[in-house]
Amino acid sequence: MGSIYLVRHGQASFGTDDYDRLTETGFTQARLLGAYFARRNIRFDAVYTGTLRRHAETAQGMAEGHGDGKWPPAERLPALDEYNSEAIVTAFAGALPAKDPAAAQRDPDRVREHFRLLREALLAWAEDACQPPGMPTWRTFQDGAVATLVEARRRFTNGTVLVVSSGGPIAAIVAASLLSPPPVAIELNLRLRNSSVSEFASSARRHQLVTFNTLPHLEASHDPTLWTYA
Repeated sequence: MGSIYLVRHGQASFGTDDYDRLTETGFTQARLLGAYFARRNIRFDAVYTGTLRRHAETAQGMAEGHGDGKWPPAERLPALDEYNSEAIVTAFAGALPAKDPAAAQRDPDRVREHFRLLREALLAWAEDACQPPGMPTWRTFQDGAVATLVEARRRFTNGTVLVVSSGGPIAAIVAASLLSPPPVAIELNLRLRNSSVSEFASSARRHQLVTFNTLPHLEASHDPTLWTYA
């Protein structure tokens, strides 16, 4: 029996002109998670990530925190990349107002409105009520994410695998394993916390969810700023 750990990337730069990079908080989260796995004597036979910068930076931060000189090089897979949230919202709601990153960071009402609209748009996409140009359908997106887990468990049947991705692919994988409909996948997606861990027990024939959205590396921390979502 093997284990596959799905990790959502550390905190990225929400509300700035370049979301796809970790904040200092995000790097701290990643290093603490790597150190947690080291304390538990968990070493990885393989590391998979999406192709995004925030995925690579999270894996690198974990490697630094782990301190294992035998940390495997990451295999980067597009199927682990996040959906294009702007394209989905635009397809659902039409043209969006011009960005003002500084205002978005300062105004909690704007943040709440952003996520309200995102939830509605994601649900429409997942239920085939809207289809952003140039993007796969929800089912194709989900199938691609699940296929990466299937490949990992087949290649490392009795091994330990790390998958660093984003909320969308992780929620899609978890929902598929629970035979849950698209609305459940969307809610799971929007509940995932930065640097959270979801664990699967795996064999050559199947994978089973063990834990979801846990933060064992932060539970002992007295710094509330390390518990983040966006």
